[in-house]
Amino acid sequence: MRAIIMAAGMGTRLRPLTDNCPKSLVKVMGQPILERQIEFLKEKGIEEIIIVTGYMAERFDYLKEKYGVKLINNDKYNVYNNVYTMYLVRDYLKDAYVTEADVYMTRNFFTRDLKTSTYFSGIKKDFKSEWIFHFDENGRIHEIEVGDGTDYIMCGISYWTEKDGGIIKEALEEAVREGSFNSMYWDEVVNKSLANAEVYITKINSDDWFEIDSIKDLQIAEDYLKSCIR
Repeated sequence: MRAIIMAAGMGTRLRPLTDNCPKSLVKVMGQPILERQIEFLKEKGIEEIIIVTGYMAERFDYLKEKYGVKLINNDKYNVYNNVYTMYLVRDYLKDAYVTEADVYMTRNFFTRDLKTSTYFSGIKKDFKSEWIFHFDENGRIHEIEVGDGTDYIMCGISYWTEKDGGIIKEALEEAVREGSFNSMYWDEVVNKSLANAEVYITKINSDDWFEIDSIKDLQIAEDYLKSCIR
């Protein structure tokens, strides 16, 4: 089992914090978001960690010595959406977690016991333009779409089995080969593959994670964490 962490983005909505710092290295309560993910992975015995960098790639170099991670640079981070990031690491997708590096985890819900491909998901209220899961009574996902409201949404952390990792790899290669991927997100590739892959939802609590996409998100996360230690 391994983990792929997507950390190529520019984080424009977190400016000015990201003027001189990659989004995933912004600190929440004194700790970089990305380092918390790495430490949680290692707590569960997941040692092979691949980080895909892009914006300010050199700022991640210290992680190689500190944690023994592998860095892969996406030099087109400002040209394509994250489908190209995943294309670069498609050979690592089998038996692998995939995480978005701006996800601050308040609880370590990584596990080595997963038997199926999984999207971790919780209910968030009053969201706008988030990925929503539609799934059957057994939890198998049959559609992913962007919407608003209150529902089970993507938290930015998923796991892929050997079989499904291979299916998604082929779908990524096809998308790039066709040349129609400029504005695609990799979850759109997954959505088109759901009929062939067996992907299930694993439910987590609404406060198990915070996506740090803006200054407001950062403040909400820190206010929550401060309330927990009072």
